[in-house]
Amino acid sequence: MISYLRKCLFVLGDKKKYLVPLTFSFLFVSLMEVFGIGLIGPFLSLATQPEIVKTNSFLSILYARSGLPSESQFIACIGIFIILIFIFKSIISWNAQTYVFIFSFQLKGELANKLMNAYLNAPYTFHLSRNSATLIQSITNYTYTFGHAILIPLLNSIANVIVILSLTLLLCATNLMAIVAILALLLPCWLLFAYSKNKLSYWGQEVHEANESMIRIINHGLGGIKETKVIGCSSYFENQLKTQTDKYEKASGSFFGFKLLPRIIVETFLVIFLVGFISLFLLLDQDVQQLTAILSIFAVASIRLIPAISNLMGAISTLRNSDYVLKKLYLDLKELEASEENLKEVYGKHSDKFEAVSKSTGLVLADLPESIEPLEIKDSIEIEDIFYHYPNISESAIAGISFDIKKGESIALIGKSGAGKTTLVDIILGLLIPQDGDIKVDRHSIYENLANWRQSIGYIPQSIFLIDDTLARNIAFGVSDDRIDEHRLQQAIDAAQLRELVDELPEGLQTEVGERGVRLSGGQRQRVGIARALYHEREVLVLDEATAALDNETESLISEAINALSGTKTMIIIAHRLTTVKDCDRIYTLEKGKIVKCGTYEEVVLGEESHSD
Repeated sequence: MISYLRKCLFVLGDKKKYLVPLTFSFLFVSLMEVFGIGLIGPFLSLATQPEIVKTNSFLSILYARSGLPSESQFIACIGIFIILIFIFKSIISWNAQTYVFIFSFQLKGELANKLMNAYLNAPYTFHLSRNSATLIQSITNYTYTFGHAILIPLLNSIANVIVILSLTLLLCATNLMAIVAILALLLPCWLLFAYSKNKLSYWGQEVHEANESMIRIINHGLGGIKETKVIGCSSYFENQLKTQTDKYEKASGSFFGFKLLPRIIVETFLVIFLVGFISLFLLLDQDVQQLTAILSIFAVASIRLIPAISNLMGAISTLRNSDYVLKKLYLDLKELEASEENLKEVYGKHSDKFEAVSKSTGLVLADLPESIEPLEIKDSIEIEDIFYHYPNISESAIAGISFDIKKGESIALIGKSGAGKTTLVDIILGLLIPQDGDIKVDRHSIYENLANWRQSIGYIPQSIFLIDDTLARNIAFGVSDDRIDEHRLQQAIDAAQLRELVDELPEGLQTEVGERGVRLSGGQRQRVGIARALYHEREVLVLDEATAALDNETESLISEAINALSGTKTMIIIAHRLTTVKDCDRIYTLEKGKIVKCGTYEEVVLGEESHSD
């Protein structure tokens, strides 16, 4: 349980300071409740035996000072006092419980924002080992589970423990046989939880893994709806989903069925105890009036004790069941927090680079400014002896690559799959940070201003990511409507040869392109990607197999759009189709993370073809 609390407090972060006043409010409510219940027994005795007012020294002094004309009125005033205590206790209790709900849902929102910020600013290598369904599950479902199924039950458990302990002390003070009663109530529940604690965690894991799998399966089936329909494999996804829903139903049903047991056990054992207690009391020839007073306290205490014990057991069940979620959130936040330390270790001998990287990439989860000036390139970009290997892999993906790119030049990176082209481009984009070597702009390291460097680069991949929104918002990606520059938008459309498309669309730039741009052709999507890079006025364009999936005619149109930018933009092109790089100033052939050949198209490509002939 200590480990559970430690993880919970870590996920809470700065919000854990609010737990202190909440705990004190629960303590205050519980003490008032016990005080009120403790007065009920004596009050019933006074109501049935008014003469106690005169025989009891404290009550006789209080009665004399009250100035009331009769004992009945005095006892009635005591009754009103007890009523006021319970009313005041109920108001405080309601406010405390309401605040718990408000606090938990506020925390859900803040935790979702915190995770979104953490995931967006996480190192690129973090995303290479994560499925988007897992991240979506964490941001949407796990944050809700943390607030609703961890924090609220945890706080309610604190309140119920205080109530149970206080009422137990009250009952023990009334009659020592209450100890037997409490043990009779708690022992079976404790044995039940000791036997089933692993089952509760297992059911929770099954539920959340099934949820995660359902998100992934739905993404796969609906995300590739065209292929799903053409291939006719809808039953495959339906069967996969049914497997997960069955898993979810079984685990959820088992858990909620188990949650019913504590209340049933508590009620059963309480009845057994009360009947047994009365029978034993009568067999021992004890005073019946004393039995009435004791039972009155037990009766009122039981009204509060049964729900308290039942709710405590239910809360413990929920906490056990949510253990999987807490571990996932804790490990994710721990891993993201450790990213800075990991970088420090990797770049120990390059402390200056590390400091610049950690500040620029947001690895410390700090917010970046809304507007960052791009890094101006006056002369050239220098790639200097770059080495990189992926985490937990000793072999270098990039091994000592060096070359220069003059401003306005176009270079191409070619080579077989696995040669290191994409890794090198990811390093140039600033997504991966090399363990050794440097990238400089006009002899200044980009790691001094990595965020500014990223503002200088436009990336056009083979598969352009389009949001389910208007064409204008897809081109001005990440820019709010009130900040979209209409002049820049029109310039980008013309330069990317999108004017004809915009004129043909029924609503022009306000036409919805559909999820992943399903209403556009492959060539149109690529041109939207080029327009996006141009709208953001990126001086360096990186094209990663940008024409690989296109037919010859469409490739020719895209190539025209790219060639029209020659001289005005510095371009780095990855290509398998060698015809797309024939106009590049230089071509670099990569093999096993190294440059094995460099030259013009005639020297590298035609020379190889001539040699092979």
